[in-house]
Order: sequence, then C-alpha cells, then structure tokens
Amino acid sequence: MDASEAEGSTQNQGKEEGASSAQGDAGARPKKASLKRAADAKAKKKHKKARVSRPARPGYTVHQGEDMLLVISSSTSQYDGSVWTLKKKKGSKKKKLAKGKGKASQVKKKKPVNAKPKLESKPVKEKEEKVANLFITQEEDDHRWGHSLPEEVLINIFQIVVIQEGAVPFLCRVGRVCRLWNAAASSPILWHRVTVGHCWIAPGRSQLPKTQKKIKDTLDWLAHSRFSQLRDFSLCHWTKNVDYALEVVSQYCPDLCSLKLSYCTGVTAAAFRSLGLHSRSLHSLNLQYSEVLGPTFRMMNVQPLHKGMRFGIDPTSGFPLLEELCIATTSFSYLTDRDLRDILFDSPKLRVLDLRGCSRITASGLAALPCLELECLFWGQYFSSHVGLSSLKKGLHTLTQKWSRTLQQLDIAHQLFTEEDLELAMSYLCQAEADTLRSLNLSGTRITPRALRPVIGQMTALDYLNLSSCRYLPRGVKRIYRGQEDIRQLLDKLE
Repeated sequence: MDASEAEGSTQNQGKEEGASSAQGDAGARPKKASLKRAADAKAKKKHKKARVSRPARPGYTVHQGEDMLLVISSSTSQYDGSVWTLKKKKGSKKKKLAKGKGKASQVKKKKPVNAKPKLESKPVKEKEEKVANLFITQEEDDHRWGHSLPEEVLINIFQIVVIQEGAVPFLCRVGRVCRLWNAAASSPILWHRVTVGHCWIAPGRSQLPKTQKKIKDTLDWLAHSRFSQLRDFSLCHWTKNVDYALEVVSQYCPDLCSLKLSYCTGVTAAAFRSLGLHSRSLHSLNLQYSEVLGPTFRMMNVQPLHKGMRFGIDPTSGFPLLEELCIATTSFSYLTDRDLRDILFDSPKLRVLDLRGCSRITASGLAALPCLELECLFWGQYFSSHVGLSSLKKGLHTLTQKWSRTLQQLDIAHQLFTEEDLELAMSYLCQAEADTLRSLNLSGTRITPRALRPVIGQMTALDYLNLSSCRYLPRGVKRIYRGQEDIRQLLDKLE
C-alpha cells in the first residue's frame, strides 16, 4: 500500500508540474506579443514624419527680360511631375525590417536572380486623364490666374496686341472678361492710335435707323470714356456718319494730331469746320481715296505731302464738287505743280484758289488746271523768305487769258514777272467786261505805268488797287487805293 501510494503521489506531482509549466508558457507568450506591439508602435512613431502644410503654388510665373517687358509663362508644363506628388518616406524599409525581426517563425525567401521589374498596366482612361491634366492647373483657384494678375502686367500684354492688331475691336472685347481686364483695357495709353472700319455692316449695304443710332452711341461712348488721349485717328470705308464721327472726335480729343479718311464718302464742310475749331494740335490730314462733298476746303499753315499712286491702280474721283481751295501758308511751302494737279484734277467747278506762300507753284502749273471759271486767284508771296532770291518769271499772261472773263480778284504780290509779261497780262484783263475785275494787288511787282493805265481806264468796277513797293512807278503813286473815285484820280497822275 505504501509503494502504490508513493507512485500515485509521484504521478500527481508530475501532472501538477506539467500543468504549471504549461500554464507558465501560455502566460509568457501574450506578454511577448504585447511587447512586440509596443515596440512596433514606438518604431512607427519614431519614423513617422510630421506633415508640413505647403502653400499652394501660383499657376504662373513672372519674368523680367532685358527689354523691360514682363513675360507670363504657364507653370503646369514647367512644374508638372514630382513637385506636385508626395515622395516615399525613407523609413518605410526600416519598418518592414523591424516587423520581420519580430516574427521568429517567418521563413526567409530567396530573391530571384536577374528578376525583371513588372510593368504596371494602367488603363487607357487613366493615361488620358494624366495628359489632360498637363493643360489644367492643379489647384481649384488656379483657373482664375487672369483675375489675380497685376494691372500693369495686363496693360503691357494688351499693348503688344494693340501694336500688332489695333485697339479696336480687341480692347472692346477683352474689357468684357472681368473688372480687372476692363480696368486694364480702359488705360488711356492703349488708346493713342485707333482705326475704325466698317464694323457694323458690310460695305455697300444700307444702314437701318437702329444701326445708325448704335453707331452714334458707340462713338459717343468711345469719345467720352476711351479717347481722352487719342492722337492718331483713322476711318476706313465709311459711307455715312463721317461728319458725326469727326465732330465727336474733334470735340473730345484735344490731343488729336493726325487724321486719316480712307475710302470714305459723304464728307462735308461741317466736319472740317469742327476740326478747325477744336483740333488745335492737328498737323496731318490724309484724305486718301475719299470724297468731299462740301464746296470749300481750307487748310491754313498745312504742309501737304504728295503720296504716290500704286502701280497699276487707276486714280479714283477727286473733288468734283469742290468750289474753294485754300492752302495758304506763312512759312515755306513744299507744294508743287504735281501736288496741286493731283488735288484738283477732277474739280471743274473751282471758283476760289488761295495759294499765298506757295512759291513752288508756277504759271504753267496753274494754266493746266481743269477749272475754267476761276473767280479769285490769291498767289501773293507775303511771308516767303525766298522771294528776293527768285529769278524772273514768265507766263502770267496765260492765266489772265484763260480766266479773263470770270476773274474778279487777282493777287500776285511780290511775284517777279517781267515787265513785258505784266503788260501782256494786263491787256488780256482789259478784254473782259468792264464790271468783271474788282480787286487787283500788284504790290512789289515790276508793273509799269504803261501796263497799268489801260486797266484803270477800262475796269470801271475796280474798287481796290495795291501799288505799294512797286519800283517802276513814280513815288507819289506807290500806295493802296480804295474806292472807284480814288482810283480814277490815279489815272490823272499816270498821264
């Protein structure tokens, strides 16, 4: 009994020890697992980097070149790529190694030799989206880059386009984009030079009343809000409202220096009258291929410059209704016979011609004009400094012979015609009716008593005669005579 009890006790002790040892092993494993988890969490916290919030980059960059022009370049093509994508963290590999050390039962796999990297197969839609993103800004606010540009930058950009394409209609269109663009487009520096063509209707078609009102309203708005510093203005292919356009521009554009009317019709004297009253700075007037309906055209102290015709192009009609032309000047004039012929080649109704100061015009050039009923010819050289240096002239008798029937006023002051030519010219004047000639200015000429006597005796309507500074007349008669009675008394002195 004792032996059996002893064996049983030993067996029970062995079972208890085995159970206790099993319990000890089971309790040790959870502790190790929890330690590993804590170590992994510490490793994650250690290798985890704090994210820094970066400000959104602008969708454009501004550069300043050598010529002081600002250039805007898109940033999507310049910074597309790795700048906008997050880089992989360097501690990711260490985390994987730390996890691998914790697993004792993990079997190490052998790396394949010369293993080729697998190509990722991306769907076609994903590629298309990536290509499309090259032309689209990455941020939601980047599509409004034009609204955040400085106004000075926009003005510089618009100025480049205006130089190449013109101010109208470009500035009118970009002014509708937003308030910033409208403010930039309304800068007076962009409206120094403006050319307006037939923007509302096609050439040759009639204008409805609504269209004409729209044109006038647009001109009023441009003159009030855009043309404050206008210097160069051109109208092309306008058939109506030309007078209204010139009147508005002349009234609201005090700095207007140059005006060009190209292929315009319906221009009357009212437009030029408004230019003369308001446009004090105007020094260039170009009426190329335009038709002037008014009978009067006066340009005082203007230097007309001849512009050659293109080869193969027939000249269009000039001024068929022109009755009065004044190109007088107080300084030296470059106007020649050819220039005058190009202006008056189609003006048969011309009655008054004022060429005072035009020293390059000759008698042969005047005789070639198409006007046959000229009433007033003012050709005196009052202010020219080249009068005394000029040689003697001939040909005055051709003019008096051509216009003796209609000539009422003749001014040839300081024209150096010969005595014979003057005598012959006065004889042709006497062939007209007695009441035709009314004013005669011979100041500074080489007129003689023999040439002057028949004119005074036969021209009974003559009430103005200027004989001052005539060196070939007696001293007592070198003065200005006004009235018919005063001129009749002169006839007695010449005898």
